[in-house]
Amino acid sequence: MEKPVIQERYLDHALFQFIFPFSIKSGMQADLKAQLKQDGYKMFFLNDLASEDAYYGEGYHVSHRHMERYYLPFTGNVLFPHSEDPEAFQRYSRSIEREGILESRHNSIPFRVLSADVVICPFKLGFITIRIRLDKPALTYTEALEFANRFRVLQDVSLPDDLTFVNYENQKYKEIEDFIFKVIVASTLPFFDSEDMEGAYFETMPFFVDERMYVQAFYSFEDQLPIDDVEQYRAARIDGLNINGQPFISSTNPDYIASFVAQHAYKRWGPDTYYVMDENSFNCITNLKGTKMKGLANQMYGEYYYGLLLTLFHKIVLLKLSNNYSKVRYDRNSDDIEELIGHITRFSSKYFFQEMVTQSQGKEIFGQLRRIFSNNDLYEDVKQTLGDLYKYQSDITSRRTSYMIMIFTVFTVISGIYGMNQVIEDLKGQIDWSIVSTYSLFQYIALIVTIVGLITGIMLGLRMVYQTIKSWRKKFRKDVF
Repeated sequence: MEKPVIQERYLDHALFQFIFPFSIKSGMQADLKAQLKQDGYKMFFLNDLASEDAYYGEGYHVSHRHMERYYLPFTGNVLFPHSEDPEAFQRYSRSIEREGILESRHNSIPFRVLSADVVICPFKLGFITIRIRLDKPALTYTEALEFANRFRVLQDVSLPDDLTFVNYENQKYKEIEDFIFKVIVASTLPFFDSEDMEGAYFETMPFFVDERMYVQAFYSFEDQLPIDDVEQYRAARIDGLNINGQPFISSTNPDYIASFVAQHAYKRWGPDTYYVMDENSFNCITNLKGTKMKGLANQMYGEYYYGLLLTLFHKIVLLKLSNNYSKVRYDRNSDDIEELIGHITRFSSKYFFQEMVTQSQGKEIFGQLRRIFSNNDLYEDVKQTLGDLYKYQSDITSRRTSYMIMIFTVFTVISGIYGMNQVIEDLKGQIDWSIVSTYSLFQYIALIVTIVGLITGIMLGLRMVYQTIKSWRKKFRKDVF
């Protein structure tokens, strides 16, 4: 069997959106928004038509009208709110337009940071997006892939990562993490929730995707040769250079590559354009030119960007719900169980859409992306979890109700009948406690049961008031889960 052959090609355009999910500290959403505004970020609204070409670099444009029509109304309400609604996606954007250089062991690639987003989502989740364009003359496909592969690594975990750094405005940043959180989205780290990182040995931040950012990439070839399976596979796997600086592909089996591409590539517009996706990347590869090429890039910045964000949001929230279920199952705390049932029900009814868009190609692409992320399987697990939680809560409630009925029956019989006959007359009006010393054993029992019954009733009443207030506060609390 012959090994796959890599034929080097040059690119006209290489555009990237690096996406980093993070968890927001409870109750800090309003403070985070205030800090972003102070740092120059602006809330994104569809009716702000001036921002249609403000964040994507010269020559690129995202039509807000087309984006609104692209998504179904209930999806659009979540993605494009009319105000700073904590129940929807709140996107804060800032144009940057600054140049830097990614220095690595084998090459030096100039890049331009176009803009950045911080998207604040429900369930205490957020996304940081960094838009980058490569400006290197005679840029090869391998160099673009290598840039994506190196830049997405936030913390150095290998030798190539250790030898990679960013030169930006006369400053050297050893790790991509430093560059992002000291330059691009400075001041956001204090709002990150690291609770889920307790027990980790090396991770210093609450990553959801193995210390690497998700890559959304657009590659436009200079020539118009057919795009083969090897090129599609390398895009999905983000295969750049090997340790020796040679073009790299992470498989030596052509049959495996063909099978992978068949499952992960969307070929409706082949042989000129392919969309290929994996758990770490979503790519558009094309050899089209002119307005057709720019139209594809604009879609990656617009409709497909939001579809990817929503799909990532679904996956991460489903994983968080599953993780919370394991904790609740261990603790068996009825309040936590009730809260988790509320979260799952809210997510299922308001955010998990099987149909998101109006156009057939969007349905097919996002359906394929959902399949690759295993979102439907995760959702089925969460629905099963919901059924288990309801059953467990029903059993607990039935048991507690039985216990309460038994306890109140005992108190009612003893204190209501026996107690009334024995001591009730002595408890009327001005009580003469000295008469207690003359009581018989049965009268003492009746008195104790009567007093305990009164105390129990008062405590249950107070508990009911407390639970009512607690439920009311949860209902009106904006920053949940």
